[in-house]
Amino acid sequence: MSAECDGPILVIATINLALAIITEATLSFSLRHADTMPSLGTLIRMQHYLFAGEWWIVAFPGIALAGLILSINLLGDWLRDALNPKLR
Repeated sequence: MSAECDGPILVIATINLALAIITEATLSFSLRHADTMPSLGTLIRMQHYLFAGEWWIVAFPGIALAGLILSINLLGDWLRDALNPKLR
């Protein structure tokens, strides 16, 4: 495999990683797994903490999920720019 083909594969892999994380969080949010399973979707789903006045238990996993997805997408964007032979 040549070096020219590695760039798009890495960019697509970072996009797919972000999509896999979003999919897992969505499924664990909607499928009602046990609250003991460690997942950002499960932590965001715990709305009884939100109504009890402990908003940070729900807000921080949501912020962490958004930050994680944003950083992975920015990494993919940087890889696309860095590995694009037309920009060199």
